[in-house]
Amino acid sequence: MNVSEQIIQILKSVGVTQIWGVTGDALNTFTDALRDDEDIKWIAVRHEENGAFAAGAEAQMTDNLAVCAGTVGPGTLHLINGLYNAKKERVPVLAISGQVARVNMGTNYFQEVGLTKIFDDVCAYQAVIRSAEEAPRVVLRAIQIALEQRAVVRVEVPVDIAVEEAEGTHYAHPVFRGNAVLVPSDEDINKIANAINEAKKITILAGAGCRNSREKVLALSEKIKAPIAHTFRSSDIIHNDDKNVVGLTGLIGNPSAYHAVMKPDLLLMLGTDFPYSNFLPDDVKIIQVDTRAENIGNRVKVDIGVQGDILATLQKMDAKILPKNDTEFLDTLVENFKKWKKHKEEASSLKNDEEPLHPQLFMNVLNKKASDDACFTVDVGESAIWVAHHLTLHGERRLLGSFNHGSMAVGFPAAMGIQSVNPGRQVWAIVGDGAFGMCMNDFITAVRYNWPAKILVYNNSQLGFVKIEMEEAGYAMADEALGLQNPNFAEYAKLCGGDGVRVEHAADIEKAIEMAIASPKPFIIDAITNPGELSLPPNITLEEAWGFGKSKVKEILLSVEGDKNQKNNLMDEIKAFFHNSK
Repeated sequence: MNVSEQIIQILKSVGVTQIWGVTGDALNTFTDALRDDEDIKWIAVRHEENGAFAAGAEAQMTDNLAVCAGTVGPGTLHLINGLYNAKKERVPVLAISGQVARVNMGTNYFQEVGLTKIFDDVCAYQAVIRSAEEAPRVVLRAIQIALEQRAVVRVEVPVDIAVEEAEGTHYAHPVFRGNAVLVPSDEDINKIANAINEAKKITILAGAGCRNSREKVLALSEKIKAPIAHTFRSSDIIHNDDKNVVGLTGLIGNPSAYHAVMKPDLLLMLGTDFPYSNFLPDDVKIIQVDTRAENIGNRVKVDIGVQGDILATLQKMDAKILPKNDTEFLDTLVENFKKWKKHKEEASSLKNDEEPLHPQLFMNVLNKKASDDACFTVDVGESAIWVAHHLTLHGERRLLGSFNHGSMAVGFPAAMGIQSVNPGRQVWAIVGDGAFGMCMNDFITAVRYNWPAKILVYNNSQLGFVKIEMEEAGYAMADEALGLQNPNFAEYAKLCGGDGVRVEHAADIEKAIEMAIASPKPFIIDAITNPGELSLPPNITLEEAWGFGKSKVKEILLSVEGDKNQKNNLMDEIKAFFHNSK
């Protein structure tokens, strides 16, 4: 057994079933070791970044180690963005880096890169294997750190070591996985309970740290008559049709959640490092509970900070919390949220069949047609708005995305990662044309491995969210920078061996989604939508209004001067405005 085969055996011992990567000379020993292996397979992606994104999604779904690989400098560098996303989503991923032979290291050899320095900010642990004897010790340490810290780690294997006879078996041991639960002290519990009992109007802001405590959060809300706002990342934990929930706060949130967070006497932040300080209050008493002490007070001034597991905290303080009867604050916000949802439902009705189509029509139909255990991935950009406003993640539905790193091109690779370990589950990638254009080469990979992922591509031939940011800052729409020349994505799907349909009429939306659900192949819905569709934040500042006004004046002047792109942009926006004002 050589070192490569030994590393494969260690990976199998912790339940790894696949490695995402692009092979090369420094990784050929690994692919050779997997040639006849029935337990681990090599997933040959067309770009390493897509493999890293997919590995991160796999780790998130399985709650186990996922592995990706890149060969020497260039191949490993391609992994870095996907690994940053895994780091920020806090999932355990091991990156295996092939490296030049030891004799050539440090000589500026062909394809040699100082990877340790480059990956220092990404990885919780890195090691270059310098001998066959230390290989098992280093790999086991990396895996244990990845699993226990929910972190990204990297092991670098020089090509000459990879083929050496395996040694160091005395270091081999089962990987330890801790089961400890962080429980707050009695003193901390009493502080929280006293503050809750004294307050009249309380709001709960629930984050991803509430995943194992959903029912307890809902029960606390009912007991103290507190509305629940949530983050985008926790949308599949706290559902918009749950009792007392007032939805998503933040830039793509709704007014009820915004006011719930900004206007209480007491804000209870549970398991969230919500980053947008301008959507957090500066004159409200705040309690923050998190397992990671560094998160407490990170975004806003906190009056009471408690380090602890959310479920353990809620269980321990339950008996100390006194029930409340005043529901005025809660009822007003819940009622306003119902009105907001009704308005969004009406705006996304198929009766609104103006063309180019309104993007929310697709999400409304998908929300009704998708299975109760469907997994959705969402990309960065306008597609996130339509998911946030029109997708209800009830039942066992899951939502994954680049919620903290904010990278484009995560949606489709993440869908591959989910589908690879959930072959019978319905998986949807909700992506924009700009994001999909960055990673569409690996649609061929989905075809190769028979992953029937469904991709809804919002095709408005524009970087739509960047346009919103540009106009908010007071700039006129820059078509040269924002405009996209797209292929027919449905025809592209068929060319690759998958399937797809192009949708330009509202009457065809339901049929297209039903076709995608029924298809055994990877399927693309090429959704032709209005690039002028606007979505306003729940609270508009004077600065934002002024910037948007300046941009419109500039665009009108340019249109008058004969700029056809500006004229078309304004007409699309006017059409969308009157639709959303109905």
